[in-house]
Amino acid sequence: MRDVLDLIQRSFAFMEGRIDPPSSMHRLTLAALQDQCRDGEIWGIGTPPAACIFLTPRPDCLYLGKLAVDETHRGTGLARTLVELAATRAAALGLPVLRLQTRVELTKNHAAFARMGFRKTGETAHPGFDRPTSVTMEKSVPAHPARA
Repeated sequence: MRDVLDLIQRSFAFMEGRIDPPSSMHRLTLAALQDQCRDGEIWGIGTPPAACIFLTPRPDCLYLGKLAVDETHRGTGLARTLVELAATRAAALGLPVLRLQTRVELTKNHAAFARMGFRKTGETAHPGFDRPTSVTMEKSVPAHPARA
């Protein structure tokens, strides 16, 4: 778990000073990772992990959080692989949609998610802000065919 926390902290460090409010990554602890494992799932690729993602089932979607790829592995398809795994997991759980949020300022992330089939469905504001701070994006998940 320490490797996952370290990966997220390294991968999200570039946001420092770029997003307001600061990333929730600053409040992420090993105990929070354990909570995520209890309430959802953490998927990773590699040992130590080169990429990871949090998956949290909700009544109407599978929520994706903390998608992180080590800088040395960016552009190699690991994020896409994790999103595809998330879509497979959502279908297995009978959930029709993948949902995520990304910060308004991170336009390269918006474009990357759009290339993976996500579309913008809304904006939200963190408490105390009178402007949007996050963009909500969704991707439909094709249902798996019924198994005989």
